[in-house]
Amino acid sequence: MIGVGIIGAGHFGAVHARAMTEVDEVRLVASCRENADAAAAFAAEHGGKSYGDWRALLDDPTVDAVLIATPHHLHEEMTIAAAGAGKHILLEKPMATSLAACDAMLAAAEATRVKLMIGHVMHFALPCLRAKEIIDTGVLGAPVLGSSWMIKLWMESNRRPWHLNHASGGGMLMTAGIHALDRLIWLMGQPVAGVTAMAGTYFHEQEADDAALMSLRFVDGRIGQVASVGYRDGAVTFAMDLVCEKGTIRIDFDHGVSTGQGGVWTSVSGSIEPNWMGAAVAREWRALAASIINDTPSPVTGSYGRHVVACIEAAHEASRSRREVSIAATPMV
Repeated sequence: MIGVGIIGAGHFGAVHARAMTEVDEVRLVASCRENADAAAAFAAEHGGKSYGDWRALLDDPTVDAVLIATPHHLHEEMTIAAAGAGKHILLEKPMATSLAACDAMLAAAEATRVKLMIGHVMHFALPCLRAKEIIDTGVLGAPVLGSSWMIKLWMESNRRPWHLNHASGGGMLMTAGIHALDRLIWLMGQPVAGVTAMAGTYFHEQEADDAALMSLRFVDGRIGQVASVGYRDGAVTFAMDLVCEKGTIRIDFDHGVSTGQGGVWTSVSGSIEPNWMGAAVAREWRALAASIINDTPSPVTGSYGRHVVACIEAAHEASRSRREVSIAATPMV
């Protein structure tokens, strides 16, 4: 049994705590939150010991692995410290706020030989898994171009002041649009070589972006586009299209997956489930547990997480400079 400590026992920490109850290989043994009353309430609901200092949690010998679900600008320090304490790490996306931070975190995990897994939950969401299976069969050929979008309410109940500033890793693209970006990169199956983008703040009074449009050029010449929009009012749109050599794939989180051939859409059975997020997070923990137990590579590596951050950095630079920004060739595994 792998003992898990949650650093950042807030809204999404609770999603993880509930998901862990579905995974035989892990058990929540500790959690941490600065607010003492909130920390005690979290522990009372989900179990385990309560800490007010994340460093004390890392000293707990019952903790074998940690979830880091804190503000983005805190990821670097906490990840490096967790690696130094010999704890395996599931790190919520984005990996960090800069490539320099990503590199320091990768070096720390490599030096201590702990597992570092980035929580890109799309890799474990049922609609995306079904689409990946279809792509891997080759029946529709390789994806040639893709369009992926995340259009949602920005000022929802769990929005915090740090989400509104670039320095703390805020903005719609880094916070939520990253899901649409990650999903496209993963399913296209190739690293990104260049990015053009337009980004800005169109709906809210804040420093960081609330909307962005990205165009991606992959290393093999294929192309894609991402829409990341945090509106003032509207309805959620979270889907994507892949145009393959022999057909099309539509991924829709409300209706599941459909394939298109001969002018007809066909629904893919078993491609949607209730509470898809909770189920996906439980799959994340099963995957990390298997990686730890079998000493196999992390299911979503730090190198991959770094590449996603590189694409977002390039998008902001491309928007400022009004030109395509190249991304240095780096492995995604």
